[in-house]
Amino acid sequence: MATLIVTLPLALPTAATPCEGVLTEDGRTVLRHVEAPLALLPVPSGVEIVAVVPARRLSWHRLELPRGTLDRGFFQEGNAPRLRAVLDGLLEDRLLDEPSHLHFAIEPQAKAGGPVWVAACDRAWLHAWLAALEQAGRPVARIVPEIAPLAEASLGAASLHITGTPENAQLVMAGLDGVTLLPLSAATAALVAWPDSEESLVELVAEPGVADLAEQYFARSITLRTRPQRAVESAQSAWDLAQFDLLYTRRARTRKRLSALTATLLRAPRWRAARWAALGLVVVNLVGLQAWAWKEQSALAGKRAAIRDILTETFPEVRVVVDAPLQMARSLADLQRLSGTASSSDMETMLVRFQAAAPTGKTPSAIDFVAGELRLKGLNPTTVGMANVSAKLRTEGYSARFEGDSLLLKQEIHP
Repeated sequence: MATLIVTLPLALPTAATPCEGVLTEDGRTVLRHVEAPLALLPVPSGVEIVAVVPARRLSWHRLELPRGTLDRGFFQEGNAPRLRAVLDGLLEDRLLDEPSHLHFAIEPQAKAGGPVWVAACDRAWLHAWLAALEQAGRPVARIVPEIAPLAEASLGAASLHITGTPENAQLVMAGLDGVTLLPLSAATAALVAWPDSEESLVELVAEPGVADLAEQYFARSITLRTRPQRAVESAQSAWDLAQFDLLYTRRARTRKRLSALTATLLRAPRWRAARWAALGLVVVNLVGLQAWAWKEQSALAGKRAAIRDILTETFPEVRVVVDAPLQMARSLADLQRLSGTASSSDMETMLVRFQAAAPTGKTPSAIDFVAGELRLKGLNPTTVGMANVSAKLRTEGYSARFEGDSLLLKQEIHP
């Protein structure tokens, strides 16, 4: 996905304030670099916008949070205000400004029971830039620091960045101890605890404009990195400063971005081939389902026809087939009666089945047999053994139910 990385200027936003924008397709290489007002920054369809907070706008603080502060997660329902109040109390004596005027963010994947990094920046300045970006039609999906300290569990190397111009060069040291920002001079260079070994784990990075100064002060090999390249590297950070009061704004921006992405997929010309492919896939699946349904219906119709043929061949007198299993059962019962053989629907057979299922000594006081239904009167369903009669008769192919003191018995015919 394409990403537009916007480095926020130090000053408050105006309509003419120039911003640095870097466009990248893969998140690693610079595709385009522009410096223009917000309204003129390129915004390809479906692009993700990442705001970079300059190192000069951030301060870093190492805190030991009280036990249980992070147990429920940072921003679960109702927990964010309490966590913010804890940070206000812990940082009140460390800040030059009132905590209410600052925006805080906790390091990603912070663990309870250990020190965590907390970033702080001017809340009014950050909110003003986010609002300006939103108004310009460039809502921010993530907010990352330009340079962040290393976490204790990090395997990365500490780094020393030389930025700016020869007239106003800056020295930024980032490591396990935090981020230190100083003007570059012989005195500040001497303050840096710089190892003498070439195999040092500290990386020296400089912008091309101040590379000569870096070599002059440190007499070491340097890695050249342009401002657009550093912006792309910053966007890869795991940090997201959109926390606390900015968290819900970020969610709203994400919803808008997903809506815009959906609209792009449905209407943008460059996605026309993908839309046709998706439509073709749906059509193929529908055709396949229809063919499968037709095959199943044909097989079912064949089975029904076979049953009808068996019925008409076995009982030629049946001319119209409505319910083949039921008609076959009735025809078979008629044939048994004509031949003098007792069928399962005859009264004698039903009485034999009842006698086998009923407890010993339980006999009805009256018997009615009408249209294949046997009614046995004078039976108490609550007596011992009578409650299981219905279940036993059901296994023999009969339905049995009590109506008062009468037991209704009828043969079950299943299709």
